[in-house]
Amino acid sequence: MSVRHLLDLADAGSDALQAMIDDALVRKTARKGWTKGRADADAPLQGCTLAMIFEKNSTRTRVSFDMAMRQLGGSAIIMEAGSMQIGRGETIADTARVLSRMVDAIMIRTDDHAKIEALAKHADVPVINGLTDRSHPCQIMADLLTLVEHGKTLKGLELAWLGDGNNVLHSVLEAAGLMGFNVRCGVPEGYEPGDEFVSFARSRGSTVTVTRDAIEAAAGADVLVTDTWVSMGQDMAHDKIAAMKPYQINEPLMSHARNDAAFLHCLPAHVGDEVSEAVFEGPQSLVWDEAENRIHAQKSVLRWALGQL
Repeated sequence: MSVRHLLDLADAGSDALQAMIDDALVRKTARKGWTKGRADADAPLQGCTLAMIFEKNSTRTRVSFDMAMRQLGGSAIIMEAGSMQIGRGETIADTARVLSRMVDAIMIRTDDHAKIEALAKHADVPVINGLTDRSHPCQIMADLLTLVEHGKTLKGLELAWLGDGNNVLHSVLEAAGLMGFNVRCGVPEGYEPGDEFVSFARSRGSTVTVTRDAIEAAAGADVLVTDTWVSMGQDMAHDKIAAMKPYQINEPLMSHARNDAAFLHCLPAHVGDEVSEAVFEGPQSLVWDEAENRIHAQKSVLRWALGQL
């Protein structure tokens, strides 16, 4: 079997995504009432080690991948880029070849997608995207799991994205094309999602709408999703926030969605900016389940990458 990398969701495909969601649901249910660090009964990754490379700060990605490996019976090594030789000029290619001799899989969180592509090119073990400037596939696996867990059917789902057409939206659009749901993108001019991802979703039958009207995006939606307006390291924050203000998800906007519409946010959130406190803390918000599901979704991503699904 060839090495399975997950740089984008399309690397896995529709059947694999469904298998991961199904596996995650079963494993999460089986763990009900257990302590967080207890290994699953079958410990399917016993003896396996994941190297986690961080070039960007992280809470959820760091803890969820570490706990995922523990629950699967394996272990994880946390590697800060600044304390590695890669931070002193060692090439990505050499890093990939060395780590391939020492660990069973590699996860990287970086602001440069070219780095993960180079890592995958030279690695002999699976490489998993923990976030890049292009996409965030593991976050969207957790989002899909959360929606299914709360009774949403993915095929035909109407998802409204409000705010910045960023890396997270790119993975939403990929998932839409793979799983058969539609996306309304309410975004200001100059902050549209990449044409590549819009075209991918449309080519597979999804309806993708890009609009400047937040109400048009939200009307009749099954789920409203947003992300922080200013990511780590971005410049011109003041101008960007001004452009984003009409796209805040608040109670008036939620009222245009379906009565049972859900709210998702990958976190960290700036409550009062991209989302109001009433929505963030309200009954339609699934953000804490969504955050926890990073663990369960990534367990299944790891099992898929290592050939178990």
